[in-house]
Amino acid sequence: MKKAVRVYFFGTVQGVFFRAFIKEKADKLGVKGYVRNKEDGSLEAWFEGNSRDVNKMIEVCKKGPRHAIIKRLDIVDEYIQGMKDFKIIRF
Repeated sequence: MKKAVRVYFFGTVQGVFFRAFIKEKADKLGVKGYVRNKEDGSLEAWFEGNSRDVNKMIEVCKKGPRHAIIKRLDIVDEYIQGMKDFKIIRF
């Protein structure tokens, strides 16, 4: 079964290679979507793929890279968009 979620990360999540960490893990799991920094210092990610892989992705990201400090994680169920790959969006 396919699944899509939007995940918001709050805490020390910018400037600690979190986006690169997420992309590497998504590519390994075959999860599609994107990750981007938000202006408020948080991080937003879209994960789409097999339910099992998306759930694994969420679990991996709860720890984050070594210097990240995740204070809060919000997960919102979304509709499948048919993403083709995983991208880091820079603004």
